[in-house]
Amino acid sequence: MMRQWQVLQACFRLCNMLWARRCTTLAISPATKSKEELLVVVGGGAAGVYGAIHAKTVAPHLSVVVIEKGKPLSKVKVSGGGRCNVTNGHCVDNMILAENYPRGHKELRGSFFNTHGPVDTMSWFVSQGVELKVEDDGRVFPVSNSSSSIIDCLMSEVKERGVSVQTRKTVTAVSILSSGKFLLEVQQHTSVHAEHVEADYLLIASGSSRQGYTLASQLGHSVVDPVPSLFTFKIEDLRLRELSGVTFPKVKVRLKLDSVQRNIPQLTQVGPMLVTHWGLSGPVVLRLSAWGARFLFSSGYKGKLFVDFIPDLHVESLKSVLSHHKLQYAKQKVLNSCPPEFGITKRFWSYVLERQGLSGDILWASISNSSLMSIGSLLKDCVFEVTGKGQFKDEFVTAGGVPLSEIMLNTMESKICSRLFFAGEILNVDGVTGGFNFQNAWSGGFIAGTTIGGLALGSYLGSK
Repeated sequence: MMRQWQVLQACFRLCNMLWARRCTTLAISPATKSKEELLVVVGGGAAGVYGAIHAKTVAPHLSVVVIEKGKPLSKVKVSGGGRCNVTNGHCVDNMILAENYPRGHKELRGSFFNTHGPVDTMSWFVSQGVELKVEDDGRVFPVSNSSSSIIDCLMSEVKERGVSVQTRKTVTAVSILSSGKFLLEVQQHTSVHAEHVEADYLLIASGSSRQGYTLASQLGHSVVDPVPSLFTFKIEDLRLRELSGVTFPKVKVRLKLDSVQRNIPQLTQVGPMLVTHWGLSGPVVLRLSAWGARFLFSSGYKGKLFVDFIPDLHVESLKSVLSHHKLQYAKQKVLNSCPPEFGITKRFWSYVLERQGLSGDILWASISNSSLMSIGSLLKDCVFEVTGKGQFKDEFVTAGGVPLSEIMLNTMESKICSRLFFAGEILNVDGVTGGFNFQNAWSGGFIAGTTIGGLALGSYLGSK
């Protein structure tokens, strides 16, 4: 009788403990043999899913669970206008590749891309049956022009490898047990109760979510405050708004900010530009916003943008073209006859004339030489007042996160906490537009996943 009472008391104590912690420890981890280990991946984006797949590839016995608060691969779905800019195919040299990362361009020159670079990424997707194409600017897309091809490929591998993906859940807290394992508190969105899960390995790949920064801090890491990167410039110019949709294949832009006194080469960029109804966008502006992200943040997103619309012509050559055009087309209206050497649209030519106070109806013969010089100066050094930032929704990226100095880039393991790994935008790494941010995710996910897989496989074989 005494023995039965002791058993009952033990059962009551266990029930009370579980209720107090509101815990169901095996809800995430499937029933496994005691020697099997568990990897929990926080974040079901590109880095997290890719890392989970490769961990499971190296160590098939390893239990792998991906916890995602929303829909898996949601950024993959919308990237590149729904086409998914997988990577960049023009940067095969890792030194050149690293220069496309405003945060990380020094650190990523080493083993990071050597271990898994753009060629490796493309080879992997092709081996999974996804046909890819490299466009003229280096951006790599699936031949299908649909991000679904990438998502279907990854989710098919997830299913085939036996990776568990659990959505509508958030890892709200983490601590380390005396055994060295991670104790995760997992909140299901539809429940007031929390699960407590013990994991042998933890990969945080939660993007720019505050969730990831909180977990990293709880495990002893510092976090560089995140600020927006990759955004458009708001320009208060009513005449410019009328040019919405006009594109320039090649311009040279230079950003001048009151808070930046020293010369920073990256604050000058060359590339295509687009006029929008709120200001200026296109690859050249997005690159400039990435390199100037922290400076723009500290400047309240206000400054001056100097644009050279004819970068391949020296200012003196440009003025010579205008003078020659005046002589050749003296009897034509200025608006109807723009020098073809400039390669600009009639709409923009009209904007230039209006900005200089010239009527498009006057004849070329009536334009003074000083007006010609002022037109030339405007085309070579046109100043716009930047009054704020827009959001480049498809490629929204942040500058900030866990410092790379706290990570071993050859393994992606934390220098502070054993068996803790990071990959993707949770780190203080961000790339310019063109497939570079996804390549950071693939590379980091691969390195972390294969490292974890190797550790788990060694542990498994050692226990046999």
